[in-house]
Amino acid sequence: MKVTDELIDNLAHLSRLHFSESEKTALKGDFERILNFVEQLSEIDTTGVEPLLHMGDAINVLREDEVKGSVTRQEALLNAPLHDDVFFKVPKVIKNPSA
Repeated sequence: MKVTDELIDNLAHLSRLHFSESEKTALKGDFERILNFVEQLSEIDTTGVEPLLHMGDAINVLREDEVKGSVTRQEALLNAPLHDDVFFKVPKVIKNPSA
């Protein structure tokens, strides 16, 4: 795959990034080195090698669920700077565009 200025511009547009000309030149070199490395990997004979589903041998390393105590609604509301009898109150963050 050839890394072109158009490819760099397209990737920058898709990622919503802006690069100077010197940064684009550096990125072009970096991408070319990455692609050359990946091409070297494709030359390796992987005949008979099973694909990995997981990187390690560990299976289900999660802990057992344990029922533990929790705070009541009233206790939780005691720490809230603003609340009613049931809910926490927070500042409005979604604006109505028609208002």
